[in-house]
Amino acid sequence: MHEMALCESLRSAIEDAAVRERFSRVSRVRLSIGRFAGVEVEALRFGFDIVMRGSPAEGAELVVIEEAGTAWCFDCSATVAMAHRLSPCPCCGGERLVPNGGTEMKIKDLEVT
Repeated sequence: MHEMALCESLRSAIEDAAVRERFSRVSRVRLSIGRFAGVEVEALRFGFDIVMRGSPAEGAELVVIEEAGTAWCFDCSATVAMAHRLSPCPCCGGERLVPNGGTEMKIKDLEVT
């Protein structure tokens, strides 16, 4: 389950930020996760609670903001919103699409004390 590895990377980023910004506790972590990022949100939530034990984010609330997926269509040259990676272009019905948004996972912000 790669969500555990994502949580470990998240913990490392939070610990680095705690040293750099001089805070000791995180009460809320807001993550932006793109629709095409391949992250199972419930598995991430489960892993978050386990991996954050003993860190500044132990007991923190995890807020996940789902970002829309977008793709560029080779057939009509439009950038379009996509619900699913394999959906046809909603403008022209073309099937040659390259995802160009919604593939990222980012820390939006931390609520700290």
